Amino acid sequence: MKRFIVLFLLLVHYNSYSQDVYWSEKPPVFPNCDNVVIDSLQKCFDRNVFEHIYKNFKVPQKIHDEKYKGEVAVLFEVDTLGQFKVIYIDAIYNELKEETKRVFATFPNVKPATYNTRKTYKQYSISVKIPLVDPAIKPQEVRKENKITKLEQLAKTEFDNVNADIKTFENKAFNSQLNIPFTHSDYARFDSRMNLVGTNSHTASKPFMYDEVSAYYDFKAEKKKLTKETDTWAGKKLWNEHLVQLQGKDYWFTVDPILDLQVGKDTDASFGTTYNNTRGILVQGGLGKKFNFYTTVFESQGRFAQYVNQYAESLKAFGPDPAIIPGRGIAKRFKTDSYDYPVAEAYLSYSPAKFLNIQFGHGKNFIGDGYRSLLLSDVTSPHTFLKVNTKFWKIKYTNTWMWLKDVRPEVVADKAFLTKYMANHYLSWNVSKRLNIGLFESVLWTNSNDRGFDINYLNPIIFFRAIEFETGQGAGNALLGASAKYKWNDNINIYSQFILDEFSLSDVKGGEKSWKNKFGYQLGLKYFNAFKVDNLLLQFEYNRIRPYTYSHNTVVLNYAHNNQPMAHLWGANFSEAILIGRYKYKRWFADAKLIFGIRGFDFNDGTDNFSYGGDVYRDYNDRPFDTGVKVGQGIKTKTFNGNLQTGYLINPASNLKIFTDISFRNFDPEAETTATFKNNTVWFNFGVRTDLFNWYFDF
Repeated sequence: MKRFIVLFLLLVHYNSYSQDVYWSEKPPVFPNCDNVVIDSLQKCFDRNVFEHIYKNFKVPQKIHDEKYKGEVAVLFEVDTLGQFKVIYIDAIYNELKEETKRVFATFPNVKPATYNTRKTYKQYSISVKIPLVDPAIKPQEVRKENKITKLEQLAKTEFDNVNADIKTFENKAFNSQLNIPFTHSDYARFDSRMNLVGTNSHTASKPFMYDEVSAYYDFKAEKKKLTKETDTWAGKKLWNEHLVQLQGKDYWFTVDPILDLQVGKDTDASFGTTYNNTRGILVQGGLGKKFNFYTTVFESQGRFAQYVNQYAESLKAFGPDPAIIPGRGIAKRFKTDSYDYPVAEAYLSYSPAKFLNIQFGHGKNFIGDGYRSLLLSDVTSPHTFLKVNTKFWKIKYTNTWMWLKDVRPEVVADKAFLTKYMANHYLSWNVSKRLNIGLFESVLWTNSNDRGFDINYLNPIIFFRAIEFETGQGAGNALLGASAKYKWNDNINIYSQFILDEFSLSDVKGGEKSWKNKFGYQLGLKYFNAFKVDNLLLQFEYNRIRPYTYSHNTVVLNYAHNNQPMAHLWGANFSEAILIGRYKYKRWFADAKLIFGIRGFDFNDGTDNFSYGGDVYRDYNDRPFDTGVKVGQGIKTKTFNGNLQTGYLINPASNLKIFTDISFRNFDPEAETTATFKNNTVWFNFGVRTDLFNWYFDF
């Protein structure tokens, strides 16, 4: 009997415990569910949730117009006060997210969920079908979710918060440390503003950064003047905006296509037409206030005027590829008489302090106020560089270290091009509000004795010539230079450069025109807003470089890269006079250029194989004489290059232009060889181009 009583008590206790557990947890209760039996409370709650959504949800017009079919996923909770709170919403359209938030804000307070009679909160997830589904026809269920922590709640809303961080695009490039793509024509826009008497600007070291120029030129105001009124997305992207432009709290970036599509005719060529077919992409942006990035990738095929094709093939590197496109890079054969030449340029820009900017990239740099530079130019192919700009007081100090290539067969090892290094520094000093003086020094060296990149030249303030001397005779090639600019008034600037490769005072005094006097100079004048015509620039420039300048007795220590000079396009042993006119009116532009020159070339005819000093890749020990050396010696050649270009700026944001130009070239040597012969060319071109760099066809 006792055993039966014990067993009965145990069964009663078990059943009581089971019932308590089963009924200890209750869902939230809507007012109209108060009289519902407890095992149907959840279904009643579900029905009320979906009925409320169905009655109050207003599907946005955009969703109707696009005939969207899908769903909105919602994670929500009912708290201990019986209030509905949205935790997370996932939907394709922001309009659906906003409407879901609005509807959940209209839910009435209900009795909160309970656990063991104590109030608690409950989390649920539902899917709202779009188009809406009447719950009376097709009932739906609310899925109960496990409780999640606040940290998990933040994680689940992180993606939406990133989207919410997006702001109206303001084009922060205009005040950034990004470089303004260097083209002579476009830089004429703000040249006059930066050269007003009294400015503390430094205009020789290029490319400029936007934040340098923005102190003198209001990019936003100028862009606003050019803005075309249009309401369509396509119209805005074509005429005014970047293709992709995005800005958040601490970042921004833009993406644009690159085009250079040209077709033309060369009167001197045997083939039908010239053309260029470049497609690419440009990405630029910023992270925070101090870090910026820029990258471009070009894929190109082209066939140019005959004299350009011949010059490109004369630059041929070691290997099967037939040419180097001037200023771009090594080209493969495309079809039978064209070239395929891919190019990539990119850099990172970081400004740890207001006075300091550091850039590392693959591209080109330029030093000077003229059309040409005798110090450092952008006529060669892109190359790796590290550049540091320091600006304080009346000084701007530019240090540049470069990794260059010699691609000739005689210096190739294991089918790899030879690497050589260059370091230069340029000090720009505004002596007064009118006068600027610049001092330049450069040294070039190779990996002799496994020297590699010589850390001695990392010192930004040391005298390179002394380091070169200490390293060993013939270990490097050092050059010195200077520049000056005088602002006659707000509209007239006079500028100059001087390059010194080697100099013998005794030979100068001797008056015998020694080969050792290797130097060159430049004199120029700019007339802004000429004859009181706004945006009309007139420019005159004279350049003269003696034979053997930039060359060296060590075969690889020439001032060149990828078979192209690092300074003037013509190398050495020449004189030239240049006349330039540039005019802009709203989106229209026109440029005219006339170049008259005297050049000296080598014969290389099997009888006379001497170096006359024009080819910087020739060893000057092959010279025919030591004295009587003069500009134009060898095959004296008169040259004339003329170019007239006019066009229309389609999109200021991407610098997309439509243009047409015509070039005249007369090349008249006193003697003809297989490489140097008379040529008279008229080359007509038209096309559309994203203008990001200088094309030089005036060789």
